[in-house]
Amino acid sequence: MIPNPFRRRLPAGFALFWLVASLFLASLTAAAVAAEVRPPESTLHYHFRPIVTFRATFVGASPEYRVRRALARIDALPAAQMQQPIELTPFSVEDRRGISLHIGEAVLFGIVEGDLDPEEKISLEAAARRSAEELGAALLAVSEQRRPMVLVKGIGLSLAATAIALLLLWLIRRATAFIVRHFEKVIDAHPESSSFRWARHGWALVQRIAQLLMGFLWLSVAYLWLTFVLARFPLTEPLGDRLTSFLFGLLETIGVGFIEAVPSLTTALVILFLTKAFNDALGNFFKAARDGRVQVHGLHPETVNATHRICTIIVWGLGIAVAYPFIPMSDSDAFKGLSVMFGFMLTLGSAGIVNQLMSGLVLVYSRALSVGDFVDLGETIGVVSEVGALSTKIINMRNEEVTIPNAVLVGNPIKNYSRLAGARGTLVSTKVTIGYDTPWRQVHALLIAAAEQTPGLRALPKPFVYQRGLADWYVEYELFAHMDKPLERVPVLSALHANIQDQFNTYGVQIMSPHFVVQPKDNVVVPRESWHAAPAEAEAGGPTAGRSQQPGTTG
Repeated sequence: MIPNPFRRRLPAGFALFWLVASLFLASLTAAAVAAEVRPPESTLHYHFRPIVTFRATFVGASPEYRVRRALARIDALPAAQMQQPIELTPFSVEDRRGISLHIGEAVLFGIVEGDLDPEEKISLEAAARRSAEELGAALLAVSEQRRPMVLVKGIGLSLAATAIALLLLWLIRRATAFIVRHFEKVIDAHPESSSFRWARHGWALVQRIAQLLMGFLWLSVAYLWLTFVLARFPLTEPLGDRLTSFLFGLLETIGVGFIEAVPSLTTALVILFLTKAFNDALGNFFKAARDGRVQVHGLHPETVNATHRICTIIVWGLGIAVAYPFIPMSDSDAFKGLSVMFGFMLTLGSAGIVNQLMSGLVLVYSRALSVGDFVDLGETIGVVSEVGALSTKIINMRNEEVTIPNAVLVGNPIKNYSRLAGARGTLVSTKVTIGYDTPWRQVHALLIAAAEQTPGLRALPKPFVYQRGLADWYVEYELFAHMDKPLERVPVLSALHANIQDQFNTYGVQIMSPHFVVQPKDNVVVPRESWHAAPAEAEAGGPTAGRSQQPGTTG
């Protein structure tokens, strides 16, 4: 068997590879552990002033401990020594450069290279000089604060500022109350004005807006007072400077943002102005169509208002869609969140609303009913007072307003008594059944006479009668007449029924229809000599008296 040299070298090579990989992983683990155990940075503040930030562990002391030690050394300085200049002395420990800050023989703290911020790109000497300046300003403020005149002056100015602030708060409250009362008096002085009527309904909202405005002014005065008072004392002057910087920074941000938004805002306003102008032109056109000054094929007076509303929605929708990208902050996350929220709300509630809207359009464009029509909707009979986008309002005979969803109206039959009335008025009718032993000409004459005596029914067109059916025991008659006020249908019918009874009682005609139990001995017929019984004979005066009452000539 021939020996293979690679069999002896494989274990040695594998061992060497395993050793290198282990060392590499150990170094990565050590680096990760070192990164994990690296102490967090800590900033030295002295009387609200940032002095220096420690990031490195120096001579076994963590950054947090170095801050506590530095504060203890600074607080231990005598008042006379705080006014002396701060000196910088370089040093080197364990191949690490540093600079110590001290006043005379008192060492305050040291800065090493590990404390520098890599992103700031500043030298160790510049960082030390900046820390010395900040610490010197803080020590000078402490010295100034200990002077009695400075403290007395600060307290006096603070008291004066407090008095002025309280006066401003009182004036703001009185001015707000005066404006609200004056506005309320103006609204009460114009009770019939439509604009002030809306203001009266929204009075609670007006009061809340006034309270919010007053609260904003109060907070502004309090903010300015606090800024002024803090700036009067050397120790709290940095806080006052921060509040002032925040206020001016906010005003600068708002001002710069407004100036930058002026071009796009102007473009949006121009687009909306052109949209309003075009919508006004459409409004004039539809007003002319409503008044009959413009005739358009397919545009009926009943559908003018609905078509106008639809065109207005389309025009403003297109205008807002075009102007939306030019609105400031339209591409911000806040606007996107609002868009998502409104879309979600529309998705949840759109099914029923869209159904009602489409049903309303069906009602309008089918011209099934319009405002002022007298309609019968099954359980509801009355006059249409409003045809809205979502519902229709009916005033019934008891002067009650009934609101019916448009989807319900579309799914049920609608009897419109006013649609075909025109100049002839609304048609009203009533039925009566009379036995076969009463001449039909006499019944016609009695019913027509009762209609002519009823107030609320028109004399022209003349009332007429139909014989609706020949039943086993009686004849069914229906009287038709015209009236001008559909809402008075119930009282007019009541008066008509009373007159019918009077007419039939006057001429001795029985209204009650007979139902025979036993066949009468003689046939129940009207003798020929009684065909024109009064009042038919008096009106006709001849054998053709009943022919003039045929409804075919008056229907």
